[in-house]
Amino acid sequence: MARKGTLFIVSAPSGAGKSSLIKALLDANPSSDMKVSVSHTTRAIRPGEVDGTHYHYIPVADFKAQIENNEFFEWAEVFGNYYGTSRVMIENTLARGIDIFLDIDWQGARQIKEQITDARGIFILPPSREELERRLNSRGQDSEEIIASRMAEAEAEMSHYNEYDYLIINDDFSTALEDLHAIVRAERLGSAKQAAKNSVIMKDLLVK
Repeated sequence: MARKGTLFIVSAPSGAGKSSLIKALLDANPSSDMKVSVSHTTRAIRPGEVDGTHYHYIPVADFKAQIENNEFFEWAEVFGNYYGTSRVMIENTLARGIDIFLDIDWQGARQIKEQITDARGIFILPPSREELERRLNSRGQDSEEIIASRMAEAEAEMSHYNEYDYLIINDDFSTALEDLHAIVRAERLGSAKQAAKNSVIMKDLLVK
């Protein structure tokens, strides 16, 4: 029996480095045994974005039809646009032994965990409030009012860290990336997954 993939739910406040860490992990592991979940959305595609890479862009009518057919593990409406995580894509990918990283907030994480109880949650935190604010300001794209709003959102998000299985403090990026690698490796070394992956060896060792 082939090893079933693990769904890693990754959450963090804006500016904690979540997307950069996931990208660096996948870049360092170019094999086909791990991937990022690509959500569906009804918002318009933006310049530089690629359908199927950043999101799956679909019409509102199609999205609502998929809601009716229970095709999303979770979905939400944000500023008039819909976003959702495909049930079929997640289930089929995990069944092929591929690990999936799902970048989502704590509300979505709760919905997913209710349905995939063996999913593993990873929460990423900045080393301090000051550093988080510095990172948000360093982007140079937002006004002071937007920065203040993002900091308030970050405080609310960070209060849910204890709902996750693993916690990474992203102070030094290289260390945080090593921690993320370690989590994935530890999950893959679980006895049930190792036994499934090495079924021939196990049968030989345990034969009477």
